[in-house]
Amino acid sequence: MPDPLDAVFAALADPTRRRILMMLLEDDMAVTDVAEPFEMSLAAISKHLMILTRAGLISQEKRGRVKWCKLEPDAMRAASVWMKGFGQFEEIDLDGLERFLESELRDSDA
Repeated sequence: MPDPLDAVFAALADPTRRRILMMLLEDDMAVTDVAEPFEMSLAAISKHLMILTRAGLISQEKRGRVKWCKLEPDAMRAASVWMKGFGQFEEIDLDGLERFLESELRDSDA
């Protein structure tokens, strides 16, 4: 059985998936709303969402005809606990992570 942390770190390795996670920090979103800011097909976004779901970073549920995505922070906590085992890392500051990601996205859009 694969290590769940492998899936988390593999999911976090992709900038599109990190941007999706940042978007979901604000609130649950419909899949179509998640896809809107990206210049890729809905099928491509769905693949990214499936990877995030398999890693436990998000959950998806169908509400009526719409599929919704929700951030699941427990998988990130497990990664944080693992990193703390090295003694070099502090607990992940999600607010700081959000600020960092926003600045990175602004820089990449420029």
